[in-house]
Amino acid sequence: MIRTLVIAGAAAAIILPGVAAEAAAIPHYKKPKVFGTKFQADPHHDFSKGLHPRRNGILRGWITEVRGGIAEYEPIRWKLTKKTGAHFVGPPEYDVMAYASPIAKDMRFYSAYGCKISPNGTSYDDNASLGAKRCSTKVLLERTKKFGPAPALITVHKGAIVKVQEIFTT
Repeated sequence: MIRTLVIAGAAAAIILPGVAAEAAAIPHYKKPKVFGTKFQADPHHDFSKGLHPRRNGILRGWITEVRGGIAEYEPIRWKLTKKTGAHFVGPPEYDVMAYASPIAKDMRFYSAYGCKISPNGTSYDDNASLGAKRCSTKVLLERTKKFGPAPALITVHKGAIVKVQEIFTT
């Protein structure tokens, strides 16, 4: 019995540091307001030098296009209007506020609308209006291609998109 506990303890000691290292690999970045009414600032990003990754952190934005494993994305903000109601909007036309980053091989996508290509049903955290159902990256890519951009919190780490969490809107 003691021998079994020693072996199990040694196995846990070998496995747990790997799990902890993997979990610690992506820091916990501060989330922006989900329904923020201003575009998030990126003071050190030079938009005049073409599309390149955003700095590490979480951007309230949407993916506008994906080509060859590279996603183009832009910041969004919540806009209240009397005519059309509240909705997310991107930068004004002809504004060059956009980024491009590779999609990490192990990117995590959390859907607010289920894991089918056609969004159906809901699966989100009531308190945060953020997707809670983990789906394959393929679902995100196919939805973007078929239905266009969807609002999300996009996490960038070391220049790559590592997590996309959809924002639930009615």
